[in-house]
Amino acid sequence: MRICDVTLREAAQMPGREYTVEQTIAAGRALDGLSLPLVQAGFPATGEHDAAVTRRLAATLDSDVVAIARARADDVDAALDAEADVVEVFVPVSDRQLDAVLGGSRDEAFETARRAIDRVREGGARAHLTLMDAFRTDADDVAPAFEWFDAPITLADTVGARTPSFVAGYLRTLAGLGVPLDRVGVHFHDDLGVATANALVTARLGVDRVDMSVASLGERAGNPALEEVVVALEADRHETGLARDQLIPACRGVLDALDEPVDPRAPVIGKAVTSHESGLHTAAMLEDPATFEPYDPETFGGERHLLFGAHTGREAAERLFERADRKPSEELIDALLERLADAEEPVELEQAVAMADEM
Repeated sequence: MRICDVTLREAAQMPGREYTVEQTIAAGRALDGLSLPLVQAGFPATGEHDAAVTRRLAATLDSDVVAIARARADDVDAALDAEADVVEVFVPVSDRQLDAVLGGSRDEAFETARRAIDRVREGGARAHLTLMDAFRTDADDVAPAFEWFDAPITLADTVGARTPSFVAGYLRTLAGLGVPLDRVGVHFHDDLGVATANALVTARLGVDRVDMSVASLGERAGNPALEEVVVALEADRHETGLARDQLIPACRGVLDALDEPVDPRAPVIGKAVTSHESGLHTAAMLEDPATFEPYDPETFGGERHLLFGAHTGREAAERLFERADRKPSEELIDALLERLADAEEPVELEQAVAMADEM
């Protein structure tokens, strides 16, 4: 399975965002240490910002840089001029979008896509195809595309309308119609709060490509969260091929570059999700951190925070004395617990051990 990071393009579509070229370049470079197969840089036909970002990232990233283009000659030429490694042509396929976006038939959409893909190849880039609103289109109308085009094809849940059970059933239907799932890419949106779950389902079914964005950045509710999907897959022993120990630093680097905040409670990248103060938890985790962790944050470049304060219990206090190589009495334990409770804020393990040593 190949991961395509779409943060740079999708984040720019959020209302009120106006990232500079340098911000976007910095975010793209933050991703480079992950060994991502594909990074979608932008939509060059929209203007010089995306063209400059695509051109500069294509010249510097180890990942293949993707530019998107409508099935129009001027769009394709703009992507080629920006020197993208991959030009991803997109066309609508659902009845709703064919009528509202294209004003034509599905056959006409496929014909324009064919011409655009030929133009991409003539220009020296690799061609990919995305079918917009594919998951609201009958599988019988989508399956023929895999015979007509020899390019990788991504199926987009453009408005985030589908759930994991539907997505899995839809892909199995396509497989039953002769579509090899290892030729299928998927692009989900999180309008129903299930984009990450959809991505996990499709990865397990063996699709070729899954689009993801850091911290779900993207229009409306965003896209599958790169960090969540990767950690969930790796925790489930599904190799992603990414540099695991760089995941959290890279994601935080992207958010720093774009000046986007990190919610402390955000899965994987939020500090609060690997911070523990409960007396029962910290006591057990001093012996075996996995007791109350689904994964080791250090595996992904993060850190664990064991906190000691008003919620610290007697057993945890005993463990702190043991760490300080002290044999505690009941009076010493009481004194340490009182001192921790009186602290202005919970302290981390090293400081708590020092306090026990000073008692």
